[in-house]
Amino acid sequence: MLSKYHIVTITHRNLDVEDLGQFILPENDESELKSRLESLKEKFDIEEIVYLATCNRVSFMMYGDAFLNDNFIYDFFNKINPDAMAKIGDNASKFVQFYSGLDAVDHLFEVASSVDSLVVGEREIFRQFRKAYEFSRTNHLVADNFRILEKYTVKTAKEVYDKTKIGEKPLSIVSLAIQKLLQTQREKSSRILLVGAGETNRLVGKFLKKHGFNNIQIFNRSLDNAKSLADYLNADSHHLSELKNYSGGFDIMIVCTGANDPVINEENYQNLVQSESDKKLLIDLSVPRNIDELVVRQNNTEYISIDSLRTIAHANLQDRKKEIVEAQKIIKANLESFSKIYQQRLIERALSEVPVEIRAVKERAINNVYKDNIDQLDESTRNLVLEMMDYMEKKCISVPMRLAKEVVE
Repeated sequence: MLSKYHIVTITHRNLDVEDLGQFILPENDESELKSRLESLKEKFDIEEIVYLATCNRVSFMMYGDAFLNDNFIYDFFNKINPDAMAKIGDNASKFVQFYSGLDAVDHLFEVASSVDSLVVGEREIFRQFRKAYEFSRTNHLVADNFRILEKYTVKTAKEVYDKTKIGEKPLSIVSLAIQKLLQTQREKSSRILLVGAGETNRLVGKFLKKHGFNNIQIFNRSLDNAKSLADYLNADSHHLSELKNYSGGFDIMIVCTGANDPVINEENYQNLVQSESDKKLLIDLSVPRNIDELVVRQNNTEYISIDSLRTIAHANLQDRKKEIVEAQKIIKANLESFSKIYQQRLIERALSEVPVEIRAVKERAINNVYKDNIDQLDESTRNLVLEMMDYMEKKCISVPMRLAKEVVE
């Protein structure tokens, strides 16, 4: 029954990310994760379970007879982390959202379609859900009920992404920066200075490699990090202190370091630019800015700042949010379809024993009840009777199946 689907979830909206982390299960050890989920299934009489954890969400999707109330919520999360629950006390229900029946299915459709997401339209949550389900499937933590639900969840999410613009306009600062770079139509052989080799510039490097830029010099305070990124990009690496003496020139400079003061000031910029007079592309992804404002004002540059990229990202997010209405129409239509399909599946399960029972009745009639009468028939008549019995068997199986489906439809 649909009423047996349940979801309990904690998100960044109700609990600080730091506190949320106390309820994340150990995913790095698959055998331990499986054991913990099996323990939850046994204690709370859960038939099937899927566990999903992201940087801002912890969700347990379940199928069973559990009655979700404040007592269940407290006992459930106390089983996961008793120390955390000892501090929280009776406030568990205030930070946990729980859904049952069609509401649970609706919530899952919205999560997988990134309608209910920290970043609307971000497809990563869809990938994470599929991975979570696959873990439960391969470890025999789910069965037919979640097989059907997963199939329809994937169908719904794909339709939302394909038929709306909810995920079209990029929100990532790095992807927006690369988009801006590509719009300048610079040559793939352009000389690029990548200043900083942290997480942001590593992502920048992946985009540069993807788009075929191959003339890159990397400068960073940690030479090991610079070398690591340089190996990936087939680039040259340098310590940040060497930047002021670099004389190879450049066409594009992308800067992102953790420095509190500008790394690129007017003096070292003039050393870098040498005597070249063409317009240089400067991209500053640092907070605070790492390229001095004076450099931008006094030189022939095209400057892209993180603030300008954030403005674009915000506008793109508003455009994505406008697509939520269309996405919810798709979700509603799929909810109705899923409800019918699931009811049909329940009927199929209920009627799965019908063929066996009818066949047994037929065999009993032939071999016991009417055996003596049938044995007295001539061969032609006996064959006709048996043929009629086979026909009736097939009809007695197919008719209730067909009528049951018609009732659902």
